[in-house]
Amino acid sequence: MPVRTSQTSQGRSGKGVGLGLALVSAVAFGGSGVAAKPLIEAGLDPLHVVWLRATGAALVMLPLAVRHRALLRSRPALLSGFGLLAVAGVQACYFAALSRIPVGVALLVEYLAPALVLGWVRFVQRRPVTRAAAFGVVLAAGGLACVVEVWSGLSFDVLGLLLALGAACCQVGYFVLSDQGGDAGEAAPNPLGVIAYGLLIGAAVLTVVARPWTMDWSVLAHGADMNGTSVPAIALLLWVVLVATVLAYVTGVVSVRRLSPQVAGVVACLEAVIATVLAWVLLGEHLSAPQVVGGAVVLLGAFIAQSSTPSKGSAEPVASGGAERELSARGTAT
Repeated sequence: MPVRTSQTSQGRSGKGVGLGLALVSAVAFGGSGVAAKPLIEAGLDPLHVVWLRATGAALVMLPLAVRHRALLRSRPALLSGFGLLAVAGVQACYFAALSRIPVGVALLVEYLAPALVLGWVRFVQRRPVTRAAAFGVVLAAGGLACVVEVWSGLSFDVLGLLLALGAACCQVGYFVLSDQGGDAGEAAPNPLGVIAYGLLIGAAVLTVVARPWTMDWSVLAHGADMNGTSVPAIALLLWVVLVATVLAYVTGVVSVRRLSPQVAGVVACLEAVIATVLAWVLLGEHLSAPQVVGGAVVLLGAFIAQSSTPSKGSAEPVASGGAERELSARGTAT
């Protein structure tokens, strides 16, 4: 009995730490758009900002990549997937969307991802999902309709919307891949190593796509306008690299390992709220009342979809700790 109490206490402590890390990650990611948009408006191409973000973060994480170089042999598919989806795909689609639609709207659309995880579970992994989870997906889709104001004949920037949806699909890969091997104990791939190589691979891919040799580097030597206030462009870039990328990815991946894609996805939805508030305060971006209501419905739908438990006796959707729970059940039965 004392051992069980100790394990329970440790489990709660681990979840508490994971929740705190997920919150830090949401705040860090949420600040990326408000720092990047002034750089884009100052003359940098969105893809060039993404390349600077990924390359700068990759250089910061390079020592960890060297330290965990064994991952190249043991987990090449995981590293490639993380680099292509969780780094290059998410960032390229999101920053390109920023150049066409407001920060808050881009993030609200992107954060359909927690609901889309349910689609991955149901149709790709062939696991059952609850009716409440399905309702959450429908609710999120309805909220999205309000965000884009479909009743006005889709006057919203359609390409910007599609780019934001592309970011949402890539973010599904981020949550799923972040959890890979999380229940393998000491044999689990080191999360810092996965992030380091993911950033290196993402930066390499973005180099081909963004063609940084065509970038106007002089923009970084001047100021960028943030709602009427001139801010050094290099300071905004440092924030994007160190806080909105390195800190955000490290705390985000570790939180998924400690919680699960399911729970971490719910907490990550706060990024949209944080970014919207920051865009309102720092960039002067305002959403209409229906868009605000629609955004709230999107977040509520994502929360319901991801916090719904699976049917009794079914495999839990994309959640870590399945092996431990199975062993625990066997022990109880014994």
